[in-house]
Amino acid sequence: MQRLWRDEEGQGLVEYALIIAVIAIAVIVAMIFFRGALQNEFSMIGNNLT
Repeated sequence: MQRLWRDEEGQGLVEYALIIAVIAIAVIVAMIFFRGALQNEFSMIGNNLT
């Protein structure tokens, strides 16, 4: 039982997964918040390319 308690294998993977999840949530919230501005920018880029 003590060996299982001290076994930290996979801990790094969980920490990286949590960091990626927090970053993904932050990006989604930022995209929702700046939706109008992003839409205008992409429209301007599309209009300049055509």
